[in-house]
Amino acid sequence: MSDEVLFQITKEHLETGMRGFPVGYCPTSTVDPNKGLFYMGRPVAQLAFCRPEEVIYLLMFGKEGSPQEIETFFADMQKRSHLKPETIKAIQNLPRQGHPMKLFSAAVLILGMLEKNGDYREDCLNLIAKIPQLAAVVINHHAGWGETPLSKPELGYMENFAAMVRVPGANEALKLFNIVHYDHGGGNLSTFVGKAVASGLEDLYGSMASALCALAGPRHGRANQDCLEFLRTVVKEVGENATAEQVETLIRSRLAKQQLVFGFGHAVLRVEDPRAGLIYDYLKKEYPNHPLVKIALLLRTVGTKVLSENRKVTDPYPNIDAISGTLLVVAGFDYPEYFTVLFGLSRVVGIARQVVYERLEARGGKGTPIVRPKYLYSGPQIQ
Repeated sequence: MSDEVLFQITKEHLETGMRGFPVGYCPTSTVDPNKGLFYMGRPVAQLAFCRPEEVIYLLMFGKEGSPQEIETFFADMQKRSHLKPETIKAIQNLPRQGHPMKLFSAAVLILGMLEKNGDYREDCLNLIAKIPQLAAVVINHHAGWGETPLSKPELGYMENFAAMVRVPGANEALKLFNIVHYDHGGGNLSTFVGKAVASGLEDLYGSMASALCALAGPRHGRANQDCLEFLRTVVKEVGENATAEQVETLIRSRLAKQQLVFGFGHAVLRVEDPRAGLIYDYLKKEYPNHPLVKIALLLRTVGTKVLSENRKVTDPYPNIDAISGTLLVVAGFDYPEYFTVLFGLSRVVGIARQVVYERLEARGGKGTPIVRPKYLYSGPQIQ
């Protein structure tokens, strides 16, 4: 890249969340406004139905692995995957009040306190290997479901998780959800926060706990929970056999009352999120008669039609949050409170890999400096 000016900052850019400001490089993924998400230069549509092990290998090493390379890599990951009994016990002693993302963040901190290696690359691999069991322990403890079944990583990365949360029938849906949430460029809130904390040389676990706190908010990872609640409200109001006209009337009524229509729009995309398209197509094929699926498919088209009439709406298309919660519910994981935990279970892969890049590989191995943006003083005049 040349040394040309990439961005001219004006007063209008202040207090806008730094949206669009280039601050560094992301070695793993990118989001094209018109084409969607790419992992290592490959569109996510080409990877969504691969084994999670294959996609994790791609993100870790920047290339597709041969069957033998992938099996060798995950044989090593399986050896890393088991939590120590004292880690499990410490998590089970945590309070169960509040949203489970609080518990999940605390569990990652505990994991770092008891099992940290101290090397970013090793801790990256260890965390990715251990996060299915960690997430399962968090969910089972928070829900009061009792002891987590024995971890059996030989079942497969997400097959093991599905068994530990007792929904083995949801294997395929969980794998699809997992893969499409691994990474999403370098500037989404959770990834940026995790890397920013790591820039102060905090270890991987403290950095990841902060990233999960960022993910927990309703503007980020918890949006899929809100979208599912909205969809269920629509089904309740119009019925599962509603027509497109009935759904359109409901949407127009909500907008006239200045009520939110959830699941549309994206900070970067100007087309329907291809990840959402993958899930819509999967649900249409596998669960076409489910009430939530039938209404979600109507919302997909009718919502876009109505929102497109507003010239102020730059992206009237569904995002992945519009349908990802529905995917989990119809597959048997009908526990919306834990959707964001599953999002975090996925996103740990991309964030951890990006932290390794910024700490050990960026700037010829020197790593990036500590994050320190400038804020302009706006208080009373200095005397």
